Formats: sequence, structure tokens, C-alpha cells
Amino acid sequence: MIKIVLADDQALVRAGFRALLDAQPGMTVVAEASDGAQALRLAAEHEPDVVLMDIRMPGMDGLTATREMPPGPRIIILTTFELDEYVFEALRNGASGFLVKDTEPAELIQAVRVVADGDALLSPGVTRRLIAEYASRAKTPDPSHDLGLLTDREREVLALVGTGMTNDEIAQKLFMSPATAKTHVSRAMMKLHARDRAQLVVVAYESGLVRPGWL
Repeated sequence: MIKIVLADDQALVRAGFRALLDAQPGMTVVAEASDGAQALRLAAEHEPDVVLMDIRMPGMDGLTATREMPPGPRIIILTTFELDEYVFEALRNGASGFLVKDTEPAELIQAVRVVADGDALLSPGVTRRLIAEYASRAKTPDPSHDLGLLTDREREVLALVGTGMTNDEIAQKLFMSPATAKTHVSRAMMKLHARDRAQLVVVAYESGLVRPGWL
């Protein structure tokens, strides 16, 4: 059973999400929060698999709550705008992806399942454009990302992850099996202490391995 916490300051939005998600087999909304501080308390109490986190809330906002969330729950950022200025920071701070609030119900349900399974929710295009836009504001690469831990092949795979390629696309590009591509991605995540694929994309940009404009 996928346990979900909803964090949004609008009761009507929470009610709509709860009705949709509770109706799905294998999903249950265990708690609702109206701000980030409450989301942190409820996450500690209920130990959810997924937190749907509005980014703009009174008091503690979703960005702060995402940064302070302990390991465990996967966080999907909810935003009204595709290129919300805070979404990139949320991804840097541990979110597994984001959705705009007017997304189709089927996409929301799929997103929860994908993130609960441990994958990152990288909507092909929008998330990459957002990361490229805000990573381009960084003046210099972040030296804290030690890419020296990676093999040459892992660095090559990381660069392709950074451009938004799936494992199948990476496999085709590098003439390897999808399983091998997945293994390289997993090893890069482990060595770089990345929670998921979204974190790898951020690292690829912040380290300078991938530059904005390559997409």
C-alpha cells in the first residue's frame, strides 16, 4: 500500500487529490497538511511513501519543508507554474520531481506510483528545461560533486542522464543493453549519494558536466 501525505494550503485542492488517490487500488492518503511545518510533523508520524508538496504555502513553504524532510518519503512538488523559480531548488534539496496542479488525473496517479517505486519523476522536457534555465544562473561549477569517483563510462552515462535521456535511449546511444545502462546509472547514484535520477540531473548540471543549451 502506497501511503501518501498531501501538503497544500487550499482545502479544496487537498480534497480533490484525496478523492482521486483514495479511489486507486494500493493507495491511501494518510494525512493532510496545510503548511510545511505540519507536513514535516505528519511525515514523521505516518512515515508515508510519498508526499505531494505544494511549493507556495504560508508559514513554512514547500521548499523549506523539502529541505528539512528526513530521508524516507519521496517528494513530488506541486506547482501552478511549469517554470516556478523555486522548483529547481526543491529538486536540489531532495524532491523527486514535480507536477503542475492542472495535470491530468491519470498522470498524477502514475507519478505517485513511479516515485513510490524509487524512480524520479522527470517529465521529459519541462523538468529538463527548468533545470537548464536555473542551472545556467550558476557562475561556476560546484566542486563539491566529486565526479572523480566515477569511471569514464559512468561519467558518459551521467552526462546523458543530464540531457534527459532514458535508460533505453542511453543504451541505444552507447550500444549497450538497457540493463547495463541502468546498472551504470545506479552505480553513479550510489557513488554520488544521489537519491534518485532527478538528483543525478542536478549534479550533471552543477558539476559542469552538462551545460545549459545542450538540450
